[in-house]
Amino acid sequence: MPEPPSVDERQARAMARAIITHHFGSKPKRISPMGGGISNFVFEANHRDGDFIVRMNPQPAKVKEYLKEQWAIARAQEVGVPVPEVLEVGADAVPIPYMVSRKVVGSEATHHPERMAILREMGRLTALIHTIPTSGFGHTFDWSNNQLSRKETWAEYLKRELNVEQRLKVLAANKMLSKSQLKSLHETLSGIENLDADPVLNHGDMRLKNVMVDEAGEVTAVIDWEFCSSNIAPYWDLALSLHDLSVDAKQAFLGGYGSSEAEIRKMAPILKAINVINYAPFIERAADEKDERRLDQYRTRFSGALDLYSL
Repeated sequence: MPEPPSVDERQARAMARAIITHHFGSKPKRISPMGGGISNFVFEANHRDGDFIVRMNPQPAKVKEYLKEQWAIARAQEVGVPVPEVLEVGADAVPIPYMVSRKVVGSEATHHPERMAILREMGRLTALIHTIPTSGFGHTFDWSNNQLSRKETWAEYLKRELNVEQRLKVLAANKMLSKSQLKSLHETLSGIENLDADPVLNHGDMRLKNVMVDEAGEVTAVIDWEFCSSNIAPYWDLALSLHDLSVDAKQAFLGGYGSSEAEIRKMAPILKAINVINYAPFIERAADEKDERRLDQYRTRFSGALDLYSL
């Protein structure tokens, strides 16, 4: 396969300028970098027609992810979830995929003093997202007409897209779990293969860093739908959303979602299983890098030593 074009920040900034000029008919007043990572580029563009966010990635396949986000954002808006306005997805103005959206008002909720109230609202919004029906499981669903990469059942998704068996081998090879824990994890995963539930839209990363709020703590937009998927609710989203929250924060989120205490206790084994399986790629990376300190920290987490409530 051909290598994607190599793009540095100077070239990316010029491309952002070209994208805005192409679509709005005149040059932007200013282009400001907003970070984005090694291969992702994010810029704020100030133009006489407004302020916009331009995202780009040199990987040609990224245009599919942008189209998936565009579809999901439009569906979420229809059910009352505040989202950015996506204006364009393409790869015609410049030679790499891009997305242009209108800049939303507010700032990341991560350090807002009203975080507990925000988390409760995030739970409510997640429940709204889970009312959006989809077909198929995983990252290829209604937004795409592709058939060969579509997973028709939850069990097929677990085996062919999530690669559960390989992830279990990673956990076992790196001695992340005791024999009894591995047995319990196998049993839980085998059980959830047969869950009888229709797929719905899942955000895939509903955390404080992906929620914009105003000064009063009102949510102005749920952003970063890159990891959205068609999945079983509430398990997938809740496992991802709750895994790094404090106990109080978890309960605030679940309260907003509408889960009863009995329901929370019942679904806990499934949430834990999904969370542990989702750590496998990070464990594999640490093993490849021979980072024994990090691996041992993961072992401590999975042992339950940091859970100060369960006896």
